[in-house]
Amino acid sequence: MAPTDLAGPAPTDSSPAPVSAAPVPAAPLPAAERAYRAVKQAILSGESPGGRLLSEAEVGTQLGLSRTPVHEAFLRLQAEGLLDLLPRRGAVVVPVAPGEARDVLEVRRALETAAVRRLAEAAAAEREALDARLAALLADQRSLAAEQDVAAFAQADAAFHVALLEASGNTVALRLYATLADRQQRMTIGSVGRRPEHLATLVDEHRTLAALVLAGDVDGFDDAVTTHLGRTHAVLLGGAL
Repeated sequence: MAPTDLAGPAPTDSSPAPVSAAPVPAAPLPAAERAYRAVKQAILSGESPGGRLLSEAEVGTQLGLSRTPVHEAFLRLQAEGLLDLLPRRGAVVVPVAPGEARDVLEVRRALETAAVRRLAEAAAAEREALDARLAALLADQRSLAAEQDVAAFAQADAAFHVALLEASGNTVALRLYATLADRQQRMTIGSVGRRPEHLATLVDEHRTLAALVLAGDVDGFDDAVTTHLGRTHAVLLGGAL
């Protein structure tokens, strides 16, 4: 008779199996959302400029979608003021009107100058920290200006100006400024896209603005940013280049 194994069965590893670290694939976007994002990006980037007629059928073909989700996207973009729907024809990209451009720039000037006023009252160390951040952004802008990469420069331009609001610590102003982001991108590309050689000048103007922020010169900044915004968007404002 075989001896009984008093030790019982061999122990087994009951620890849980390791969980795979592989990322879970993101769910595909709904068709209407895909159409909305694609058409909106084309408008903001200047690929579909103001006045261009867009066809639901053509957009659907390009994106591999039916007309129904494209129509839903067009309705959203019309609500945002980017498209004007035409019955049985499609939609026209709404140009940036001089009045709208002027309104946006006035709000930007007010918010940015208020931010610099706060920074002027803050400790010098806060302005110095911001100056280091702005210097890095200016280095990126110089490279993009040399490449005449208008779309990427527009993003770098926005990052420079947003940095002022972020450094001021005024979260209400920052949220309000963020609501202008789409309009600002479209305005910047629409203006400097016609004269990419002007990008280097914008970098120099940004450098001047950064120096005024570091010095805490609120009045000087207000004058300089007013001139800067007017020159940048002279095309949209109807002024001379």
